[in-house]
Amino acid sequence: METPRIPDSRSIRFKVTLHTRWSDEDNQGVLNNAVYLTLFEEARHRYFCDLGLLEGAMFPFVLAQTNVVFLSPGKGGVDVVVEARTTVLGSSSFTQVYRVTDPATGTIWCEAEARLVAWDNEGRKKGSISAHFRERVAAFEALGSV
Repeated sequence: METPRIPDSRSIRFKVTLHTRWSDEDNQGVLNNAVYLTLFEEARHRYFCDLGLLEGAMFPFVLAQTNVVFLSPGKGGVDVVVEARTTVLGSSSFTQVYRVTDPATGTIWCEAEARLVAWDNEGRKKGSISAHFRERVAAFEALGSV
């Protein structure tokens, strides 16, 4: 499996502080791997809310694939910084990358890359990314014309 291609932190504009729960630790005393997907989802929610692209909690897309590389054991009951950036923006799908860091130590816990696909909830099928959505994301990420 290919390693996620995560840009340097200086080129990632979106960062959010989230909190892990003490109960997120597994029986080995490290953050359970499944919790990272929730952290990515929470970061995605904030990212698209900040861009004014969500109505409530209704994402206009679904998660199709995620590739996560675990770099250092995480902990429950602490604040973490999740960085997110849209790196590819197509007509029906886009790619985002994520980095989870412990701000107290600067330790990177994991990096990930996710493919998200526009979704027509009424038709229950793949859709197209709206021009408004594409323009807002492209402008925020300085992706040029899309």
